[in-house]
Amino acid sequence: MYITLKLKEIFIVNIKKFSKKLWMVPVVISFLSIWVMHHPLIHEGMRIDLRDVPLFFIAYLMGWKYGWIAIILPLLYRYNLGGPTVIDGIIQSIILPFVIGAVFHRPKNFTPPNTLLNLKHMFIGFTVYQLVKSILMYFTTPATSLTILIMIVFEMIALLTITLINNDTNRNVLLRRELEILSRHDNMTSLYNLRYFKSKIDDLMKANKPSVIAMFDVDYFKNYNDTHGHPAGDVVLMTFGQLLKDSMRKRDLFARYGGEEFIICFGNVDTPHEASELADKFRNLVETYPFFGEEQQPNGKITISIGLSSVSNGKSLDELIQEADQALYQSKNAGRNRVSTYQS
Repeated sequence: MYITLKLKEIFIVNIKKFSKKLWMVPVVISFLSIWVMHHPLIHEGMRIDLRDVPLFFIAYLMGWKYGWIAIILPLLYRYNLGGPTVIDGIIQSIILPFVIGAVFHRPKNFTPPNTLLNLKHMFIGFTVYQLVKSILMYFTTPATSLTILIMIVFEMIALLTITLINNDTNRNVLLRRELEILSRHDNMTSLYNLRYFKSKIDDLMKANKPSVIAMFDVDYFKNYNDTHGHPAGDVVLMTFGQLLKDSMRKRDLFARYGGEEFIICFGNVDTPHEASELADKFRNLVETYPFFGEEQQPNGKITISIGLSSVSNGKSLDELIQEADQALYQSKNAGRNRVSTYQS
């Protein structure tokens, strides 16, 4: 089971749309159950093993839609083995754990591929299963009370082990993912931070794709902070982050440069005029957006000034940023709320 969960951890890194591959998990579990049945304890013609533990686990974790996939092969395998208790074994240790596990499944808590299981709720369901199975075993099989009790103890230990491994593995994945997000994104705006932005643009530059760098900042932002306070200013910056996400093209990259300053890379643009049109469209979006308290700004609105670099054409990112920064100062000196393009 540990190997299964580790393989799942590898798959979720390498498979982009893992949700479409979820069926692989119950298939692996079914082979695990068969492997367990292949090494049983024989007691008075009755096969005693832990096949029901992974079957209950997968039905509880993923629900009946995936649970039934897990029981098909073990059911056929157990039937093929035969024996005086074959039907009892199928019902009590294959079908029953699937049914009760699926009944106790919580769809709202199923967040593939990294679901964290509620140990208490799971063991309530498993206890119900053990009570029903124990009663059936006592009256329909040669198993003694001591044998049934020993099975319950070992199955409880096995389920506890599987659940702890599952939760530990998934917590590690979630923690690693959170750290990756924090290392790439700005905390306030959720945009890329400058370091990650530069690494992405470097890749773009190596591919020799034409692009233009835009730098913009919020006009009179200090005045806004002094008037309404820093929390209100933070809301404005977060709003800019959302406006960028909503309005930029898929090929464009953008990040928070620092303070009230942002940076955009317009990808696959062949002329400064094309980039200027894109930048002015965003400038107009900001100008018409209803920000709180903007009427107290010097020009009655929250606006931005934008500076554009020339088209990359083999230039380094630092050169393009320097050009865009110079163009930004041109916009500031020309009265703000405008787009300026770098002139060599």
